[in-house]
Amino acid sequence: VLNLEDKVENYAYSIMSKKERELYDSYLSDARNELVNNDYKMSTVLSVITRLRQIACEPRMFIDNVNVENSKMNLLLEIIEEKVSDNHKILVFSQFTSVFPYVSERLDKLNIRHLELTGKTKTIDRKNLVDEFNSNNDIKVFLISLKAGGSGLNLTSADVVIHYDPWWNVAAMNQATDRAHRIGQENVLHVIKLINK
Repeated sequence: VLNLEDKVENYAYSIMSKKERELYDSYLSDARNELVNNDYKMSTVLSVITRLRQIACEPRMFIDNVNVENSKMNLLLEIIEEKVSDNHKILVFSQFTSVFPYVSERLDKLNIRHLELTGKTKTIDRKNLVDEFNSNNDIKVFLISLKAGGSGLNLTSADVVIHYDPWWNVAAMNQATDRAHRIGQENVLHVIKLINK
């Protein structure tokens, strides 16, 4: 029987600013019309939901030249700063790899060293990135695609897991979390799921 330290799961909520809400609501209105015009085809429904989720996560992923403060990104960076100051190492999972450049830009401004792993990362590079993250205590954050991070990684040096955009597939999220919650984990693992209200 494997005895692991506890896994504590929490939700953290960001609240959209007035401008964010107006932007989201305008696309929500367009989405409703699009669904009606396409007779609620499943492909249209999934496309619309994905678009709305992207806007809630980082509007610049979907809309060019938008200048709206991102409350969810602010919350993510606030949590990361707090955890890094307490000497924690953090895994940040997202299904949207296109959000990583925006997260990376903010981490660079805060002088927080980080790595990134996506489905495009070569196999040999995956191993090297994992080894570097686990062995280098100066690297505090690892940005990982939910799909790429779902298997084959041992990241027990991290004791905080943040799901930037909780996914419909809970099993995939749990599998990603278990990259840190496995043999070798000596600390209580804190799992935080971010929701933009």
